[in-house]
Amino acid sequence: MQLADSELRAGGDGAAEHDAAQLGAAERNARKLGVWLLVLVGMVFVMVVLGGLTRLTGSGLSMVDWRPVTGWLPPITDAEWRAVFGLYREIPQYREINEGMTLDGFKSIFWLEYVHRLWGRLIGLAFALPFLYFLYRRLISRKMAPWLISMFILGGLQGVLGWYMVKSGLALRTDVSQYRLTAHLVAAMLIYGYMLWVALSLLRGPGGWRLDPANKGLAWFTAIVAACIALTMTSGGFVAGLDAGLTYNTFPLMDGSLVPHGLFIGEPAWLNLFENITTVQFDHRLLAEVTVILVLALWIYARRRLSAGIARTAFDLMALLAVLQLALGIVTLLLVVPVALAATHQAGAFILLALSIWAVHALGSSALSNQIRSI
Repeated sequence: MQLADSELRAGGDGAAEHDAAQLGAAERNARKLGVWLLVLVGMVFVMVVLGGLTRLTGSGLSMVDWRPVTGWLPPITDAEWRAVFGLYREIPQYREINEGMTLDGFKSIFWLEYVHRLWGRLIGLAFALPFLYFLYRRLISRKMAPWLISMFILGGLQGVLGWYMVKSGLALRTDVSQYRLTAHLVAAMLIYGYMLWVALSLLRGPGGWRLDPANKGLAWFTAIVAACIALTMTSGGFVAGLDAGLTYNTFPLMDGSLVPHGLFIGEPAWLNLFENITTVQFDHRLLAEVTVILVLALWIYARRRLSAGIARTAFDLMALLAVLQLALGIVTLLLVVPVALAATHQAGAFILLALSIWAVHALGSSALSNQIRSI
C-alpha cells in the first residue's frame, strides 16, 4: 500500500513537471512571436513617419506607376531617370505647381517616395519570411494562424489602398483625395493597433490576455479614450488632406473667434465636416482639446485605482504625451506647419495611440501565468 502511494506521488510529481515544462516551452514560443510582431510594429511606425514626410514634402506623386514586383528597382541610367521624370511632367502637380523643376529637383522628391514604397516591401518580407519559418517549426498554433494571416492580408490591402490614393492625384488634382488619404491613415492605424495588441498578448504567454474583473470600469474608460485618440487622428487626416493647417494660424482663436464663421456654409451641411477647411480645422482642434481633457481625467482616475506598476506607468506616459502632443500641435499651427514639427506631431499621435492600447492591455491578466502559479 505504501509502495502504491509512493508510486502515485511520483507519478503526480512527474506529470506536474511535464506540464510545467510544456507551459515553459509554450511561453518561450509565444514570446518569440511577440518580439517578432513588436519589431513589425516598429517598422509600421517608421512607415507612417515616412508617409507623413512624403506628403509634407509633396513627394507622394513623384512615382506615377505601381509595379508591385519590379518596383523595388530605382532608375539607374540617365535615360531611365529622364523617362521617369517625363511621366511626372505629364501630371497636374508638375504643370501647376512644379513647372520648371530640374531633374535634380525631381530626384530629391522621388527618393523619399521610393524609400517609402521600398520600406513597405521590406515590411512584407519581414512578415512573410519569419512567418514561414515559425510555421515550419510549428511555433504557430491553429488559433494564432488566422490572426497572423489576417495581418498579412491587411498589409497587402494597405498597399493597394496606397496606390488607389496616389491615383487620385494623377489626373485632375495636384494632390491626393483627402478621403483616400484618411482611409490610408485609418488602415495604418488599424494594422498598427491590431499588431501591437496581438504582440502584447503573446508576450504575456500562450494564455493570452484576460480582463481583470477588478479593472473592468477602468478598462472601459481607457478604451473610450483610445477611441477618442483614434477619432482625433482621423480628423487629422482630413486636416492634412485639405492642407487645413496652412490657414487660421492663431490659437485659441480662429479668425478672431472661438467659434469661427462659415462652419456650415456648404450644402449639404454634413459635407462641411470633410470638405470645408474651416470646419475640418475647427473639428480637429475641438477633438484634440476634448481628448486631452479625457486623458487627464483618466490619468487621475487610474492613479486613484492603481498602485505602482506597469499599468500605472502606462497611464502616466499617456497623460504626459497627450499634453506634449497638444502643445506640439499648437506650435505647428502657429508656425504654419514646418515639415519637421508636422512629422513629429503625426509620430506623436501614433505613440499616444500605442500607449492607450498598452494601458488597456496592462489592466488584464495572463491566463498562462495563472496556470503556472497553480501548478
